[in-house]
Amino acid sequence: MGNWPKHVTIKEVGPRDGLQNEKTAIATEDKIAWINQLSKTGLTYIEITSFVHPKWIPQLADALDVAAGIERAPGVTYAALVPNQKGLENALTTQVDEISVFMSASETHNQKNINKSISDTYPVLTAVVQEAKRAKKTVRGYLSTVFGCPYEGEVSIEQVAAISERLFEMGVDELSLGDTIGVATPRQVEAVLNSLLKRFPKEKLSMHFHDTRGTALANVLLSLEMGITTFDSSLGGLGGCPYAPGASGNVATDDLLYMLHGMDIATGIDAGRLTEAALFIQNKIGRALNSHYLQTVDPCLS
Repeated sequence: MGNWPKHVTIKEVGPRDGLQNEKTAIATEDKIAWINQLSKTGLTYIEITSFVHPKWIPQLADALDVAAGIERAPGVTYAALVPNQKGLENALTTQVDEISVFMSASETHNQKNINKSISDTYPVLTAVVQEAKRAKKTVRGYLSTVFGCPYEGEVSIEQVAAISERLFEMGVDELSLGDTIGVATPRQVEAVLNSLLKRFPKEKLSMHFHDTRGTALANVLLSLEMGITTFDSSLGGLGGCPYAPGASGNVATDDLLYMLHGMDIATGIDAGRLTEAALFIQNKIGRALNSHYLQTVDPCLS
């Protein structure tokens, strides 16, 4: 215990993963204003949108307008999720810094989420990664349902390792391991990381926890002990997956920040400005967000 890193990178996924499951339509100008606020908090990475077909994720149908409208701050990487070649073509017209590709560790969730088998997904993502690299973009891979699938239950570590190997062979620069439905416990996280860290450098892995059962911060703590220093989170605990029944929000950026700063782990993020950004989007959504930290803040500050 106590073998903590001095610095952790938080990757804010709220504008994409956080908003994609929201039923209330958020105006494009409000999304842009929110991302501009996030850019002033000290975050160095913001996933701003997804270039999926609007019929699949209506909330993100304005991806082109959002990506074109934001003010880009120096030192901030602006990323976008793309499902295929067409999505990549659209993303590249907006000059995003990083391209994110995604697939699932379980066959059924992959079919529900991408409409393809795992084996049929590989060539699609390989083409996207190669084209993104030719465009001089870094590429991030998301692997969903690493710790459990809403349709199949337990997912084998060997399956996770095999798909991770394929994604790195494609050329992804970093792999985000997703607990899509928030079922992971620290012992399970330890088992998965024990396996993957024998195969891949810890600097190439990041963790993407959802807090469905309240274990996200415990899982972060275990990951920190094992040398992981990059975590995805969503401000206010926004999030969920439209194709994963029961999935709730991501680990909240503000809760994560409170824990890390309390442990004297630097993030470079200004907690005050982050809270202002959380209150802003909470007001636009029209309901109280789920993070514990935000519940301690006077809502009149918004």
